[in-house]
Amino acid sequence: MGLVNGTARKALPDIVFERMLRAIKSGAYKPDERLPTEHELATEFEMSRPVIREALRRLREQGLIYSRRGAGSFVRAVGLREPLGFGQLENVADLLSCYEFRLTLEPAAAAAAAARHDADSFAAIRRALELLRDATNRQSHREDADYQFHLAIARAANNSYFSTAMVALKDHISAGMKFHGISVKREASGLSRVFAEHEAIANAILAKDGPAARQLMQTHLEGSRERLFQTTQRD
Repeated sequence: MGLVNGTARKALPDIVFERMLRAIKSGAYKPDERLPTEHELATEFEMSRPVIREALRRLREQGLIYSRRGAGSFVRAVGLREPLGFGQLENVADLLSCYEFRLTLEPAAAAAAAARHDADSFAAIRRALELLRDATNRQSHREDADYQFHLAIARAANNSYFSTAMVALKDHISAGMKFHGISVKREASGLSRVFAEHEAIANAILAKDGPAARQLMQTHLEGSRERLFQTTQRD
């Protein structure tokens, strides 16, 4: 069963989230500085308050801001990566260790996403899938869309521990996806096969089939790890 065609256009909360994320990382908001109110942000971004609320929820989920009852939202003094303790990616052994960890994390997240996703969280999965479909049709690979697909599933699991770990591991995961993309482009049907794996995972989540979503994600990651390892051995 195929997915209903979706749009690759970014959702409004994504736009607000990314702009606020850039502002925080650039230092426009200082550590422990109080953010503008929802009403003020809605005016600034020319967006509705529910859109702003969703963007703020994601910032809180990723540990970038925190709330004080009755006082509003504030910027955290320390980012995600330091307390989670993920160092710099240095070699192939680190990539394989990252896959080992992902194999404990992402199948469980996929199963939870099948049980807990709503229309909005699944729409994010579908948007990333459509970016992957477009890249596959052009015989290319987009590790950014690949990462967004896996992150959207973690968010759809409705458990911030899944998505927080995925965000903290972004550089590590993206590096693995880059090498994986090189390997699949060397095969005549590699890109199409990998896209089909992603689509099957999304369809299982949409169908609320947790066991299938878990197994498909497990198989996808094991295959990716194997292809990556073969590529790095050759290179």
